[in-house]
Amino acid sequence: MSTQFFSNLSRNYIEILEDSEYYDVTIEVGEDPNVKIFRAHMNILCHRSSYLRRALISNNKKNNNDGVLSHTKLPNILPEIFQIVLKYIYGGILSLDEENTSDILKVLVAADELILHELVDYLQTYLIKNKADWLEKHFELIHRTSFQSNNLLELQKFCTEFMAKSPDKIFESLDFTSLPEKSLVSLLKRDDLRMKEIEVWEHVLKWGLAQNPTLTPDPDTWTDDDFKTMENSLQYCLPLIRFYSLSSKDFLEKVRPYKKLLKHQLYEDLIKYYLDFESEPSNNFLPPRNGKFDSKIVNLNIISQISKWIDKVNSDCKLVYTRELYLPYEFKLLLRGSRDGFTPDKFHSLCDNKPKTVTFIKVNGTDEILGGYNPIIWETKYSHNYWCETKDSFIFSFKYKNGLFKDGILSNVKEMKYALNYGQYRGPSFGWDLYLYGNKNRDYDDIYCKQNYYEKKISDTEDNFSIEDYEVFQIIKL
Repeated sequence: MSTQFFSNLSRNYIEILEDSEYYDVTIEVGEDPNVKIFRAHMNILCHRSSYLRRALISNNKKNNNDGVLSHTKLPNILPEIFQIVLKYIYGGILSLDEENTSDILKVLVAADELILHELVDYLQTYLIKNKADWLEKHFELIHRTSFQSNNLLELQKFCTEFMAKSPDKIFESLDFTSLPEKSLVSLLKRDDLRMKEIEVWEHVLKWGLAQNPTLTPDPDTWTDDDFKTMENSLQYCLPLIRFYSLSSKDFLEKVRPYKKLLKHQLYEDLIKYYLDFESEPSNNFLPPRNGKFDSKIVNLNIISQISKWIDKVNSDCKLVYTRELYLPYEFKLLLRGSRDGFTPDKFHSLCDNKPKTVTFIKVNGTDEILGGYNPIIWETKYSHNYWCETKDSFIFSFKYKNGLFKDGILSNVKEMKYALNYGQYRGPSFGWDLYLYGNKNRDYDDIYCKQNYYEKKISDTEDNFSIEDYEVFQIIKL
């Protein structure tokens, strides 16, 4: 076992830095009128920084100065910032407590220039963890700085995530058209970009026009060469647009005029999709943003419709077929019967005390999907049933035909004090209107829909049925 005495070693190296003897390198740092000459030692600099190694060796060969001090210049770094970096190079010491955040950023940029990877990684993490508010407030500076280097990947990631979550703030304070292509592409790849897809498309077009100032904004005036020029500018952006997430009206008015920018087959697939309502997207389509969810029972159209019912956007069941999806929630899977089991005990262990849940039930041997929304929590107090009141719960059903969900039924609660049916032996039960019962550790054996406390009947029969699978999701506002 070896003993390491790093503190004394560090102190001794700092003493070497401060000693006016034995140095063999001078470094001219900064630009007039703020210039300072630093004395240093070639062996230490060359082993700590590959950038300084190249610069010093190159200068030695160029000047052929055997026995003469080696000299180099660092005009891009302020002397006071280099002093901090030099202390790190010699003694492995970095004190940030007394430094303001703008100076810490300058230290990071200097460390990046000098290829000090350890310091670069540390400072990126430090700024993100401890100075996030400052980074957001000075976002334009941080964004511009981070994308000027391929080594500041963590800061780039921070910027892209912030842009995805707060695009309005960014577009108000940052000239969107000045974004580097790399930054724009990173943003377009985000599934959590909180913008309507038509707004994404419009901003991409605006960015493309800014790269080609000779083009007019009106595509009707463009020649084939103009379209080719624009397509080349947007070649890495166009494949990232979620065209299948647009409304028919937006596609007609805002995409169709630019059809020559799209690959022929893509445009033909989109035309078929928007004109034939029973058609499905092509196999390689990108899902809507915020639209990733893990279900083996329902698709995004159903998730969109349930979200509309929850937010009371529109209660018209025909909106299940609307092309533009409404996806303001994350649907977090809590339970899947085929994975976790079909017992009341498992339901309560995984779903109790979780607010705002949606249940989907695939009826065995039929094309029916049944379910309900509970805006409060599930809980277990007693073995027998007891009621819980809520005014915002609802139950629903859909039928799956020819690859599409149709015939949606929404049934809101009408007798609020009987909205939810709790109990140790019950699954997610809504009055008697959607009821699941089973002996605690035994699969549900009493499942039915009998209209009592909700407005509408959601199933054609009141007989018991069996479950092929069921899922319970917690919804979380994005």
